[in-house]
Amino acid sequence: MKKLSLVILVLLISLVMGCGTQPGTQARSAVVQDGLAASGPNGVAAAAKPEVSEIGIEILRRGGNAVDAAVAMGFAIGVVEPNASGLGGGGFMLVKLANMSEAVFIDFREIAPGASRPDMYLGPDGNVVPDSHVIGGLAVGTPGEVAGLLYALDNYGSKRLSRQQLMQPAIDLASNGFEVTRNFHNIITDELSIINRFPATAAIYTDGGLPLEPGDIVRNPDLARTLTAIANNGADAFYKGTIAESVVRAVQDAGGIMTLEDLANYQVSVRRPVTNTYRGYTIISAPPPSSGGTHIIQMLNMLENMHSWDLRHGNTQAVNAWIHALRRAFADRGRYMADTDFATVPLAGLSNKNYARELFSSFDLNSAMLSSDPGDPTRFESGSTTSFSVMDRAGNMVTVTKTINYFFGSGVGVPGVGIIMNNEMDDFVPRPGHVNSVVPFKKPLSSMSPTIVLDPQGRPFMTLGSPGATRIIATVAQIISNVIDNNMSIQDAIDAPRWFTMASGQVHLEGRLPYSTVNNIRALGYDVNLRSDWDNYFGGVQAVLFDHDAGRLHGGADPRRDGEARAF
Repeated sequence: MKKLSLVILVLLISLVMGCGTQPGTQARSAVVQDGLAASGPNGVAAAAKPEVSEIGIEILRRGGNAVDAAVAMGFAIGVVEPNASGLGGGGFMLVKLANMSEAVFIDFREIAPGASRPDMYLGPDGNVVPDSHVIGGLAVGTPGEVAGLLYALDNYGSKRLSRQQLMQPAIDLASNGFEVTRNFHNIITDELSIINRFPATAAIYTDGGLPLEPGDIVRNPDLARTLTAIANNGADAFYKGTIAESVVRAVQDAGGIMTLEDLANYQVSVRRPVTNTYRGYTIISAPPPSSGGTHIIQMLNMLENMHSWDLRHGNTQAVNAWIHALRRAFADRGRYMADTDFATVPLAGLSNKNYARELFSSFDLNSAMLSSDPGDPTRFESGSTTSFSVMDRAGNMVTVTKTINYFFGSGVGVPGVGIIMNNEMDDFVPRPGHVNSVVPFKKPLSSMSPTIVLDPQGRPFMTLGSPGATRIIATVAQIISNVIDNNMSIQDAIDAPRWFTMASGQVHLEGRLPYSTVNNIRALGYDVNLRSDWDNYFGGVQAVLFDHDAGRLHGGADPRRDGEARAF
C-alpha cells in the first residue's frame, strides 16, 4: 500500500454558475466565504491552492466556460503544487456539457514506453530490484498532461479566450513565484533524500540541499519558458523539438528507456465513463485504466442494500459495513482491473446491482471480515493527484484528476525545462503474469476518480475528486454517502472523519471518530491503525454542490490540504 507520498496529487475545483440570476444583478448575489468553504449564485471554485481557485473564477468572469477554467487551473496547479502534478505527468478529465446526452472521459494517463518489458524490474535473482519502478528514469511513463489539457481545450473550450490567455496565469506564477506553505515545506522535508538525488529538482525546491522554509518564494523561470512555448505553439512544443529532447535526455541519463518516438507518438484516448445510480442519484465516474469509478459504484451498490439510517456517519455498524464493502471491492480490483485496451475487464458485472446484492448477502455486520477473496462478476456481464471540478451556468460540468504519482514523482527533474517526471510505472505490477503487468504502450492501473453526480431529476448536483492513491476510491464514495445518506453540507461531508482498508490487512481510522466506535471496531477483531485527527493519508477533496432550491453553489475545500473555495 502506498504511503501518502504516492498520492496522485489531487486538486479539485468546482465552479457552477447559477440559473435564474444574470451577472450584475443583486438578487441572491451575495458571496459567502466561511473559512475554507464558499458559496455564491454565479460560480464556485474549490482547489488545492487558493490562488488556483481565484484563477478559475477569473476565467469564468471573463466569459470562459467550464473547460476553459479547468485548463487554466490545470496548468496553474502544476506550478504551485509541483510535488503532485505537472507537465511531466498525466490524468483524467470528465466532461458533461449541457448539449451532451452523455459525458465524455478524456484519458491522458501516462503510457509505458515502447521498450518496456514485463520483467524489466527484475534482477538476476528474479526478484524486483528495490525502488527501480519508483525512483529514477526507469519509473517514468510517457507523460500525457499537455496533450490532454489542450485536447480538452481544442474540442470543448468556448473559443472566447485564447490558449495564451488561459495559460498566462500559470506562466505568471512560474515567473513571479509562489509562497511555500507549511504543508509544502513538510512534503519537501519528507521527500528530501529523493529530491537531492536529482540536481535539477533540488535546484528549484531546496536551498542548497535544505528544505525551503514556509514563506520562501519559489520561482521557476525554466518552467515559465516551457509554458510560454506551449502557449504559443501548442502541444508540439512539448512533444517534439528541443523540449522533448531535453526530457528524453534527462530520463535516459537517470536510467530510463523513454524515447523521442514515445513522446512524439503520444495519443489522448476518449472513453465512455462508467455510470450507475445510488438512491436515485446518477453517478458518473472514471473507467479503466482507472479502477476508481467502477469500484466506487460497486461499493455504493452494496451499501444501497442498507437503509440510509443504518449508515449514520461514524457508528459501529456503518463503519463495519464500509469495511466489508471495501474488502470485497478491493479483492475484485486486484483480480480483474487493468487497461481495457490490453485486458478483458468485466465492467458490467462489477457494477451490476444483482452482483452487489450477492456480495452484500455475505456481510455479517456483527463480526469482522478480516480478508476477502474475489467474487465472480463475469456471471453478471450483459454484453488515484490533483483534482478539480467546474460547472458553469450553461450546465457544463468538468472534473479533473491528474498526477505525477508519488510526491515529486520519480524525482527526475529536467534541466532547462523546469518539470519533474512522473513515476507512474510503479502502478504496474512489476512482475510478469499479472493482468496489470507491464506491456509496451499499456497504461498502468489508476485509482484517480473524477466524479460527477446528477440529482434524481437529472440536474447537475455535485462534482468531486481527490488525491490519495487507492484511498481515493473510498474517500469519494464516502463523500457521496455523507451528502446523500447523512444530509451533510458539502463542507461537513469533506470534514467528516474517514476510514479505509483493502482486501485484507489493517483498518485505518481517522482520529476524530468516536472512541466507542474505534473500540468496538477493535473488539470485532480488526487490526486498527488509529491515525491523526486530520490525516492527509485520506486524501484532499475539493468539491462543489449545486443547491437548486436556493439557487446557490456551495464549494468545499479539504482542511487536510492547502485548499480554499472561492465564489462570486
